[in-house]
Amino acid sequence: MANKDFFYGTGRRKKAIARVRLYPGQGQIIINGKDIDDYFEMETLKYIVRQPLNLTGSSSDFDIKINVHGGGISGQAGAIRHGISRALVEADAEKYKASLKKAGFLTRDSRVKERKKYGLKKARKASQFSKR
Repeated sequence: MANKDFFYGTGRRKKAIARVRLYPGQGQIIINGKDIDDYFEMETLKYIVRQPLNLTGSSSDFDIKINVHGGGISGQAGAIRHGISRALVEADAEKYKASLKKAGFLTRDSRVKERKKYGLKKARKASQFSKR
């Protein structure tokens, strides 16, 4: 390990931005000052957050502190997954990078909401066509 007390990673998804810090520890995950079980009620979102840790087998090696803002809860879970993956690569690149890259956790998901166009009701929705 390096000569500092934590490893840092930034994750982004849609409008959500997560700042992740990995400390050596027992596997506790704190998001915005709350435990992961209090922050995310849905089990699928907790699973998304823990995916990089389960893939690399390091779920009990690190305590994780996360600050996340913007977007909805689904985007925040994706941003946290991206940030944890980046922090794990910073912790030990040879050990974790290949498996995380293969699973697609290091790639930033660039899909964002399309902007509304003038003359339309939404990005692509137009008013119903009538011949007369």
